[in-house]
Amino acid sequence: MVKKGTSYRCGECGYEAAKWVGRCPECQAWGTIEERGDARPPIARVAAGAPSAPARPIGQVDIEAARARTTGVGELDRVLGGGLVPGAVVLLAGEPGVGKSTLLLEVAYQWARGGSGPALYVTGEESAGQVRLRAERTKNVHEGVFLAAESDLSAILGHVDAVKPGVLIVDSVQTMASPQVEGAPGGVTQVRAVTAGLVALAKERGLPVVLVGHVTKDGSVAGPRVLEHLVDVVLHFEGDRHSTLRMVRGVKNRFGPADEIGCFELREDGIVGVPDPSGLFLNRREDAVPGTAVTVTVEGKRPLLCEVQALVSSAGAPQPRRAVSGLDSARVAMILAVLEKRGGIKLGDRDVYSATVGGMKVTEPAVDLSVLLALWSSVRDVALSPRLVVVGEVGLAGEVRRVTGAGRRLAEAARMGFTHALVPPDPGKLPDGIRVLEVDSVAAALHAANYA
Repeated sequence: MVKKGTSYRCGECGYEAAKWVGRCPECQAWGTIEERGDARPPIARVAAGAPSAPARPIGQVDIEAARARTTGVGELDRVLGGGLVPGAVVLLAGEPGVGKSTLLLEVAYQWARGGSGPALYVTGEESAGQVRLRAERTKNVHEGVFLAAESDLSAILGHVDAVKPGVLIVDSVQTMASPQVEGAPGGVTQVRAVTAGLVALAKERGLPVVLVGHVTKDGSVAGPRVLEHLVDVVLHFEGDRHSTLRMVRGVKNRFGPADEIGCFELREDGIVGVPDPSGLFLNRREDAVPGTAVTVTVEGKRPLLCEVQALVSSAGAPQPRRAVSGLDSARVAMILAVLEKRGGIKLGDRDVYSATVGGMKVTEPAVDLSVLLALWSSVRDVALSPRLVVVGEVGLAGEVRRVTGAGRRLAEAARMGFTHALVPPDPGKLPDGIRVLEVDSVAAALHAANYA
């Protein structure tokens, strides 16, 4: 029986219902419908009040207070758009063990070392001693870095008053709780309340705040969707457990580009930025090997060389196996169909394996032609030239389509020592030092690969 005057609301999307349900009809999230008590009264007319500051022409607004301050970590500054803006709230999300705490401890050390004021590092998942041990291992011990093991929002505010830091790092927002709100830490209500309190603190004092966030099984930020709306910057920290490569990818940024990436290498003694990561995704070998092709992908504004590998073998079972690593499995399946239909190569009774080198994840269509030529090379057991780079999108009709930024891609390939390139028609202005062959179809690409 529904109580009179009671309403229910989804903590994820704000959908309101007359009765409780286990799954939100709007966003399909489970367990997010909460009772709101008495229904809200009609909205009353709001009287005009005194503004905190008069409105000014936009040209007279002071911008010096909003300029970014460098964190001392170059690759992170690249993603942030120059550094941390005073009053900005940054959410850094990633899988457990990817290196979020190690990176932010480096940020705290470089911030204090650079003379930007003390750095306050608040941890709710570890003790202060455990963080100190990591700081010793990564050589990030500095008298300007202050540690506090707290899980209470009011205690964090007390530490801020005492230390007066230049930057506040909270690891993680899911472990914090506000005493004014009911619910367990990590719940929808608590995460929303803690984030709102820290955002208010950042804006009121001009204090940059960095929050660590957990992720769900599908890789999205855990907690209510409103969490991403409250903060100014959302960064995803990505990386394969079996690889030392780590990437910080911008998802939302109110102060800079939202499509930039930063590359890092996780080592035993800490984390190091990699300003020139193209070589990490290539296998340097003297002899050419069948089943490999090199392409150039663009991550944000950064062109990166990537080696695609393919292996086609006789099927050992009635159902051929298809395995993909680092590539879009749907696009690989499409390329297999195009290669069989337009290239005349039968693959229905063979096992097909395709992957990228170095743990890199590539999903843009510009790598289609390199995947196709790697598959063709493996089937024919003919190696492509080790100095050949391949760029192009493949259509279902067998055509090779243009890609954006062809000039930047080929300039990076030429810088890395590649001398030949297969590209779609009309690639635009091309750099010197690399010989370009334009192909408009799969058949033309396969023919050119024989002589490139």
